[in-house]
Amino acid sequence: MAATSSSSGLFFLALSLLACFPFCSCHCSSVSNKNAEGGMMKGMFVFGSSLVDNGNNNFLPNSLARADYLPYGIDFPLGPSGRFTNGRNVIDLLVGHLKLPSLIPAFADPKTRGSKIVHGVNFASGASGILDDTGSLAGHVINLNQQIRNFEEITLPELETQLGCRSHQSLPNYLFVVGTGGNDYSFNYFLRSSNKNVSLEIFTANLTASLSRQLKKLHSLGARKFVVMSVNPLGCSPVVRMNRPTHNGCVQNMNRAAHLFNSHLKSLVDVIRAEMPGSSPVFVNSYKIIRDIIKNPISKGFKDSSTTCCEVASISEGGNGILCKRGGEVCANRSSHVFFDGLHPTEAVNVQIATKAYVSSLKTEVYPTNIARMTKSKI
Repeated sequence: MAATSSSSGLFFLALSLLACFPFCSCHCSSVSNKNAEGGMMKGMFVFGSSLVDNGNNNFLPNSLARADYLPYGIDFPLGPSGRFTNGRNVIDLLVGHLKLPSLIPAFADPKTRGSKIVHGVNFASGASGILDDTGSLAGHVINLNQQIRNFEEITLPELETQLGCRSHQSLPNYLFVVGTGGNDYSFNYFLRSSNKNVSLEIFTANLTASLSRQLKKLHSLGARKFVVMSVNPLGCSPVVRMNRPTHNGCVQNMNRAAHLFNSHLKSLVDVIRAEMPGSSPVFVNSYKIIRDIIKNPISKGFKDSSTTCCEVASISEGGNGILCKRGGEVCANRSSHVFFDGLHPTEAVNVQIATKAYVSSLKTEVYPTNIARMTKSKI
């Protein structure tokens, strides 16, 4: 009887081990991508707006925020891809720094399935924001909440299948980049009449609180290594300067809004470390990096810090003052321009942002440390 009971116990133990085999016996311990500098990153998941979008809006019906035509991508190896610049964006450049094996594919691309998601997925959508209604003027875009749902409900289960292990085991080996917030000011706060009785301080506090909840959601799913990008100097963009010319160049109330949000965002990094166990957040101050270039362009290798490199269709011409005219003219020396279109920086500026994000030792540019050091830290 004892022998029978023992045999039955072993039988059920074997069944339980087989049942959990895909997850209990996973190879997550070997999924990281050890680069030459000692970093341990398997890949990258990206959330945000056009500054980090790798082409999701190409696949959205009725989206007006698209960059899938020349001169966008004129310097990108694959040509126009939906990136809102002439060449590589910050995400592409971080891929290079991290020595990941491939560019991060766009979630909305039907081909981004199966083994193609193993090194990460880009969920960002041009014209979107932290708030659900930001971007509605641009037609169909994917807001940040929906981006996170796409990650949780579609990509994450497939990633677990591909890697053979639970997300809480695999996701600490991935970088989570979040670059959003600017559109919540440009296309929401400063445009909607419903905000006229809401102070900038209250709007910013609410916006930061929303972002905090969204980051906590990602953390609950297993994310641990975060990069949060600041909002760029909105008041220095060509579209703002053209529509609201000033004697001093940049429009200060727009920059004040960006600066206020960035201050809250930097403080949020400290809150994240306290409230999200095991997390390693990095704040990248692209506002300062771009502002420094605009203040002293020649010393940074630039000649033009105020006009667009590509020909932009004005509102009177049926455009929006931001996007390049389809097939329009483009400047010859793109590396000397700060802005490619009415809002987005050139690849040359993106190079500086990505490089400083990865290796800068200045806490005014990266806080509390840079991405290189953060990715080497152990959870």
